[in-house]
Amino acid sequence: MAPKNRPFPPSLPMSHEPDATAAFWRNDATNTLPPPDMTGTYRRHRPLAPEGIAKRRATIVGGGIAGLAAAFYLIRDAQMPGENITVIEGLSVPGGSMDGAGNAQDGYIVRGGREMNWNYDNLWDLFQDIPAVEMPEGHSVLDEYRALNDADANVSKARLMHKQGQIRNFSTLGLTKPQQWELVRLLLARKEDLDDKTITDWFSPGFLQSNFWFFWRSMFAFKNCHSLLEMKLYMHRFLDALDGLNDMSALVFPRYNQYETFILPLVNWLKARGVNFRYDTRVTDLEMTERGGQRTVTAIHAEVDGTAQVIPVGDGDLVFALPGSMTEGTAYGDMDTVPVLARGNAEPGPDSDWLLWKNLAAKSPVFGKPQKFYGDVNRSIWESVTLTCKPSPLTEKIAELSVNDPYSGRTATGGVITFTDSGWVMSVTANRQPHFRDQPDDVLVLWAYGLDMDGVGDVTGKTMADCTGREILAELCHHLGLSEHLDQIAAATKVRLALMPYITAEFMPRAAGDRPHVVPEGCTNLALLGQFVETANDVVFTMESSVRTARIGVYSLLNLPKQVPDIAPTQYDIRNLLKAARAINNGEPFPGERLLHRVLDKTYFAHILPPLPEDEPGTMRRIEEELGGLFGKGERAVQSLIDQIAGLRDKLSGGHDTKEG
Repeated sequence: MAPKNRPFPPSLPMSHEPDATAAFWRNDATNTLPPPDMTGTYRRHRPLAPEGIAKRRATIVGGGIAGLAAAFYLIRDAQMPGENITVIEGLSVPGGSMDGAGNAQDGYIVRGGREMNWNYDNLWDLFQDIPAVEMPEGHSVLDEYRALNDADANVSKARLMHKQGQIRNFSTLGLTKPQQWELVRLLLARKEDLDDKTITDWFSPGFLQSNFWFFWRSMFAFKNCHSLLEMKLYMHRFLDALDGLNDMSALVFPRYNQYETFILPLVNWLKARGVNFRYDTRVTDLEMTERGGQRTVTAIHAEVDGTAQVIPVGDGDLVFALPGSMTEGTAYGDMDTVPVLARGNAEPGPDSDWLLWKNLAAKSPVFGKPQKFYGDVNRSIWESVTLTCKPSPLTEKIAELSVNDPYSGRTATGGVITFTDSGWVMSVTANRQPHFRDQPDDVLVLWAYGLDMDGVGDVTGKTMADCTGREILAELCHHLGLSEHLDQIAAATKVRLALMPYITAEFMPRAAGDRPHVVPEGCTNLALLGQFVETANDVVFTMESSVRTARIGVYSLLNLPKQVPDIAPTQYDIRNLLKAARAINNGEPFPGERLLHRVLDKTYFAHILPPLPEDEPGTMRRIEEELGGLFGKGERAVQSLIDQIAGLRDKLSGGHDTKEG
């Protein structure tokens, strides 16, 4: 007899966004859930479809990676029919900030790039189900990405440059002992104690001139005036990458630009399942009813070609919306044109995409304070430069600075090269080529940007925002030691500019309550996505954080019996803590490390320690010197402690000690 279909027990209440830092976790009979930050196959489970999902509809405001991810999770995990989902986008193409366009004749353009690492668990969860672009059927974008990066390691051989073309020593983080403690103190600080503090409130002037800070600020686009809290979150998120910060060996990059690598495959997957896309439509407000402290969206107010429209939202329907925009108000320029901003320093204006968030914030404090992020363009602006290059002394110099022939399709510069003596804090990179799939074989596409918009150029004597593409090219050539070849280079190069007033608005100093939660308190059918919403521990300005917010929104609004894991627990891994301590100490054994070697040598755990320098004197002698520095030489307590350590080591290694000087 066939077994009867028995109903599953109802799901217990759960947090759809668990926080690993909130409390001590342990196994006991009342806890059926895995640890909050556990990742892996066990979290790949598929819940049953919510009751009535086939009749519910979803409208997604914003066609960037966050909005597209929301549509994906509605289909894959909530099992909503694709034809019930509509994505509304203000531009004429999807992708939002993750763009890529142009051609070799007019010049290519990207407004930015994306650096990724292995523990972007939500991003890879999504793209392991999206078909590959070039691999055979049955493979995914993740398969393609891994196959590429496993076979072609990322590394830089010219991470820092100065003095017009000279490579600056970038072998260590270059931190003094007091500066090392500044970092350690930040790691230990409580998040709630860092509201509205800036990076300059914490770090000394010397720290802000160190190798570490040039690595950090140019890799992640931090300015000295940005949020200290956000930098702390970055320290925890990327703690495992600290020992690869100097040569960028901790990163993985795509073969092509972000639009062709990620956006197009995802959009094609969604369209194949019936998802609707509406372009050139700007959403300005969400109409709501409020009863008993609950808010329900009933209509979406939008503009199409300057004409107001009202899009009704039915009972049981869902709305996902993007508050704020990093690339809103972008001004464009080219070889002979300076970009002209249409946004004021303190007020974006009524035709800005910030209007939706402003109108939401006017309804209730639960929607945050958008003015904290858009209200000072001088601190959030920087400029992006895309160079389309035919062969010239510039491409020859890039080849010299690359780890492989840049025309080979393999890793080129391995990430940005930063000019430490640039008045603009300028960086340039050559990613794998071709950067665009239709790019001619004799063309290289480079990308450059400048962080300091107040700084004066070393050649032009102007701020970067006041320069044409030709003038910015002159500045780049100066720092590469190519000024004498400028005319030849300019004749072979097309430059396109993108001046973005809000590109780092998400890094602006903030306090609790300034950003809304993914599902703001009391909202029954609204989730907010992207870079300007609050998550438990994740950072901003990454694809991973955008996908995370989308996943939280879908799971929360539909009460799916599934959780979005907290950020990967690499920050708690003793191996990462040890190698990070070594990296912060400029590659030298950190205080106490030799003691650990003495205790753990010949034991199962010996491999977790970074190897000691091969040419240093005997370990015990160095231990005695370190302890003497702490307690004073000649103290009997020091010798007693050394004897105890030696005895413990002998016991752990089964009595098989080795003689050391």
